[in-house]
Amino acid sequence: MLPFLYTVFQIWRKMVRVTLMSKWLISFVLLLCSTTLANANTVDSLTTRFKSLYEAEWGSTQPCRETALNKFSVCSNILRNEGNAPFILKNDTSTKVAVLIHGLSDSPFFMREIANILFKQGYTVLVPLLPGHGKRDANDDMSDWDLAERWQAHVDDVIALADDMGDSLLLGGFSTGGALAVQHYLNNPEHVDGLMLFSGALALSDNAESMSRIWGIKLLARIIDGSYETHGPNPYKYPHVAGFAGLELMDIINDIRGKLEQGQQIKVPLFVTHSQADITTPIHGVESLLEHSQGPNTFFVIDESYEVCHADVVVNSVLLNTMRFNKNMVNQQEACAVPKANPLFTTMSLMLQEYLKQR
Repeated sequence: MLPFLYTVFQIWRKMVRVTLMSKWLISFVLLLCSTTLANANTVDSLTTRFKSLYEAEWGSTQPCRETALNKFSVCSNILRNEGNAPFILKNDTSTKVAVLIHGLSDSPFFMREIANILFKQGYTVLVPLLPGHGKRDANDDMSDWDLAERWQAHVDDVIALADDMGDSLLLGGFSTGGALAVQHYLNNPEHVDGLMLFSGALALSDNAESMSRIWGIKLLARIIDGSYETHGPNPYKYPHVAGFAGLELMDIINDIRGKLEQGQQIKVPLFVTHSQADITTPIHGVESLLEHSQGPNTFFVIDESYEVCHADVVVNSVLLNTMRFNKNMVNQQEACAVPKANPLFTTMSLMLQEYLKQR
């Protein structure tokens, strides 16, 4: 009788153990599912709020014809094409978020490949469209006395969305986008964990900076700009920078310089990449910024011998092929008139990945 009871006890104990393990496994799966669902709901809320920003700016939006897994874009018939649309690369399982801001006269299209690098490193990436950009008609925008303030306000709104998404926030951009990123950080340092500058516009050419100091120059620039042309050889970029908008950028640069001269410091790690051949935004601008940084920083300098133009730093062969630039509409002998792929884009990407891993 005792052996029989002992056998029954052993079977019962194993059943209890299996039941407990099953309960633990079920609880773990439920917890994992609920966490994933919560993250997915958070991302859905993000995309809804992101879209509402442009509904307020444009009056209405419409569904995009082109769709892609993990990508959410906001489209409208006021845009030149869907490649100019703001977008989000959604990572439902991560709490790391990045915001990338495009440059003056261009669009989120030029941030695509940088955004892909961050997404593959586990980030949800928001790429906004600055007011006045990517549109069929931008005449009123590019002569708006409040243009720089509208850029700043929109960047603030997008970063507020991103800040709600997770516990790590990187901020960066190309050219003017880089300047706006730095300015936002200096105004709100507590929310940003790192800055990334690609051809950051922290200085303009000597002629441009000298012109900006002339009294009444903005009014004169508006007159000279005339009716602003948005259509040209590049479907994702205006054919030229409005003189007035360039002066608005100079105001942002001067604001940054003033804050740094007053003793403000960059206390988060910087990733900076710049071409020594850049005559649009000379490299001394970012070099000066680095002098006010506490680091640790990554500074990738593209030697002048490579002759990489300002706008080409963020261009690789994939982006170049997608661009469909019409060479016949420009003087191909003119320096930087035709976009080219950055020959060191892969090296730059590897350095950016190392920077991201350290975050």
